[in-house]
Amino acid sequence: MASIFTKIVNGEIPCYKIAEDENFLAFLDVNPNAKGHTLCIPKQEINKIFDIEDDLYLGLMAFSKKIAVALEKSVTCKRIGMAVIGLEVPHAHVHLIPLNEMDEMRFQNKVKLTPQEFEELALKISSHL
Repeated sequence: MASIFTKIVNGEIPCYKIAEDENFLAFLDVNPNAKGHTLCIPKQEINKIFDIEDDLYLGLMAFSKKIAVALEKSVTCKRIGMAVIGLEVPHAHVHLIPLNEMDEMRFQNKVKLTPQEFEELALKISSHL
C-alpha cells in the first residue's frame, strides 16, 4: 500500500507545496512543531533514508538545503533544524524546523495554523526560491 507521502506525490491527497522537481517534493507539515515546519521527500517511495542510492540521497540533501535557505528567509528564527526520524511514515523524509528553542525539535509541542495561514506561508517560502 502506498504511503501517505506517495499519495501526496500522486496528487491523491492535497498538500501545502513549497517546491517540486523531477525527484523531490517539499511541503509544509500539517502538524508542525513550529511555524514553517517543512518536509522534504524523494518522490520515489523508499522506506529508510540510508537505503536511498547515493546520488538520490545527495540530491535530497541539496534540495533540503535550498528549501532551508528559503525557509530561514521567510520565518523569524535563530536557525533551521533538521531531523530524519522516519518511524511514523514509511517513506524517507527530512524535517526542516525553524528553531528559536530546543523544545521545537521534540515533536511534542505543536502549533496550529489555519488553512489560509498554511497557504500564505507556503507561498512566502516559495517566493524565496
